[in-house]
Amino acid sequence: MWIERLARDIGSLGRVDDNSPQRALAQVTAAAARGVPGCSAALAVIWRGDVIVEYAASHSDLARSLEYQYALGEGPVIEGLRTRERVLVDDVLHDERWPRFLGRAVQCGDRSSVTFPFGLDGVVVTFGLHSGRPRSFDEATAAPLAALLAEQLALALHSAGRYTDVAREAAHMRRALSSRAVIDQAKGILMHAHGCDAAQAFEQLRRVAQRNQLKVTEVAQRLVDEHAAATADAAAKVPGTSR
Repeated sequence: MWIERLARDIGSLGRVDDNSPQRALAQVTAAAARGVPGCSAALAVIWRGDVIVEYAASHSDLARSLEYQYALGEGPVIEGLRTRERVLVDDVLHDERWPRFLGRAVQCGDRSSVTFPFGLDGVVVTFGLHSGRPRSFDEATAAPLAALLAEQLALALHSAGRYTDVAREAAHMRRALSSRAVIDQAKGILMHAHGCDAAQAFEQLRRVAQRNQLKVTEVAQRLVDEHAAATADAAAKVPGTSR
């Protein structure tokens, strides 16, 4: 499977020489551009506050895109930096969040992207996957992939002697992604059962968690497990399915 191949690819990058974080960024962005289906280019930026410390782009168009976003003060990279949350763009032509950046993005051939920010020891790293085609990324595959790349970047930057907390942040990202997947699955069960929307389903989970002094993730996991057990029992009772 491609993600295993990519894991081997970035795992073979090794450590970079001391004081070369830019090279570390370049290696990881190149690995992403080569190995991620639908990805035509990748961009990694190290920020201190709102100032760019280092960056690497696997294609010159992304370097121009970063310059435009920095000058305009808007765009998916700037959004990720400010909110510290994942920014998914299905199709920039139909995205109204950054009107001034729209034309520049089209000029750079950047139709869809997903940007992941993570903080470490006084700086922020934004890592983005980009494509010239719309809807090239979805959260189910892009999220664990970004965590994998972030961990490799953590090792590389640590070997450069600068950013010591990245590995812990990458592990936290993976745990958070796992929790989100369980919550999304539980919301889907509630939406199907009660005909409610995603926000209402999450509110139901939150109320149960609060009433029972549990985490929302714990409530979601119990619901998913109970639903799986009930589905298995129902299947066993269907004539011809039991032995």
